[in-house]
Amino acid sequence: MKFNLEEFKVQGIKFNYYFVCRRKLWLFNRGITMENNSERVMQGKTVHEDSYARLKTREVLIDDILRLDIMDKDFIREIKITSRMRDVDRMQLLYYLYYLKKLGIQKKGVLNYVKERKNETVELDKESELKIESTLIDINKLLSQENPPKIIKYPYCKKCAYYQFCFIQEVE
Repeated sequence: MKFNLEEFKVQGIKFNYYFVCRRKLWLFNRGITMENNSERVMQGKTVHEDSYARLKTREVLIDDILRLDIMDKDFIREIKITSRMRDVDRMQLLYYLYYLKKLGIQKKGVLNYVKERKNETVELDKESELKIESTLIDINKLLSQENPPKIIKYPYCKKCAYYQFCFIQEVE
């Protein structure tokens, strides 16, 4: 059976949040946004704005749901501060590559880790496509749930914009 992307497509940030924290994704989807109060998010925005400023193809918006950091002739580039969330970053970029492929645009991806001055090339393959499709189906199910997923405490929770929202009882 052929996968219908139109039925399941989501914003890139939602795809990213699925791999970071499903509760965060559910809350964000309901309009509960905490990013404006996060020092870490502001730091990321500053790094993003200051990096590769001379390039003309920055902040490319596709179908009002994907915001590509940089797009050139051959590559989609995502600017990240560090590689601490490497697997999440890879999946987000693979989703972008998948989405573009469905639009008839073939590209490779590059993760640019600014603080570490390191790049990683990412290429879409059949296995990644299947993982993206199953993830999109799962995201659709998750977002249709009436209640948010239970809290799972990850090592990076304290740096999350939603930390106080989720753990208000633990905050002194």
